[in-house]
Amino acid sequence: MPTSLGILLANTGTPDAPTPKAVRRFLTQFLADPRVIEMPRWQWLPILHGIILNTRPRKSAKLYQRVWDERGSPLLYHTQDLAENLEAALHAHLPEASLNVAVGMRYGNPSIKDVLGKLKEKGATDLLILPLFPQYSGTTSGTIIEAVFDELKKWRWVPSIQVIGDYHDHPAYISAAAESVRRFWTQSQKPEKLVLSFHGIPKEYVEKGDPYEAQCQRTAALIAEALSLEKDSWLATFQSRLGRGEWLKPYTDEVLVKLGSEKLTSLDVLSPGFAVDCLETVDEIAHEGRKDFQNAGGGDFRYIPALNASTLQVEALSEIIFSSWGKNV
Repeated sequence: MPTSLGILLANTGTPDAPTPKAVRRFLTQFLADPRVIEMPRWQWLPILHGIILNTRPRKSAKLYQRVWDERGSPLLYHTQDLAENLEAALHAHLPEASLNVAVGMRYGNPSIKDVLGKLKEKGATDLLILPLFPQYSGTTSGTIIEAVFDELKKWRWVPSIQVIGDYHDHPAYISAAAESVRRFWTQSQKPEKLVLSFHGIPKEYVEKGDPYEAQCQRTAALIAEALSLEKDSWLATFQSRLGRGEWLKPYTDEVLVKLGSEKLTSLDVLSPGFAVDCLETVDEIAHEGRKDFQNAGGGDFRYIPALNASTLQVEALSEIIFSSWGKNV
């Protein structure tokens, strides 16, 4: 059989609608994942079903309503746009190749199971799994990879598989991220400080061997180097913590308040761990983060958008795919 490459772009997922019912369904999947919450099941599940799922969906639905637009969830449509543009770019580079790019979500729809089935129907003999997380964590890329293999182990014929576990220091990714900042700064002058905010994970996970923190710090340092930033003009932080346990520090919200209280006149925030914009960037950073900073006394605040479906992102991912799989396609 001729080689046919199926590329799975995988992301965390999003509720089907900004309603308490849909959010509850999504959170049930997400927070029940042992790779996301590593507490013993007998201890965690009663808390999840008895408390969290009875209170959090309504609160979270209000947040999703703030970012939902005529196209729906930003995370979903930005990922779909990226897949479409990436497939077109790969076909332009390899006009004779048989390949398809598809979007699968770890939680919610379209599910990884369904999307793998569709790639199979299209005749994929080889699979490339690309979680859209530059930095590896068991809570993101790890659980996506596990879900992929849980599905593939049910197939009678398992195709050849390549997994891109992370690309946190790939030159193409660093170059794209830095260039997006440069282009943003052409619209107005460079700020006093740049904050590079990554999604947080519990500190305990890193102590158990998760490479996420080290990869985030490496990414931040390389972006700062590419931008020729002075040491005191940037810093890396971690956002979106859940619960009372200690997560990776420094916490983004606390840093924004501190910088605001120091009367910083201008601040930009980039979230290099998010391939596409979503609730955590559009609302938590661009909306809530702005309020935290300015209410504390800070001046101008700007959020630098994720790469989304831009040419910068498409070219970077194309190069990452070619460097990993190019010899086979």
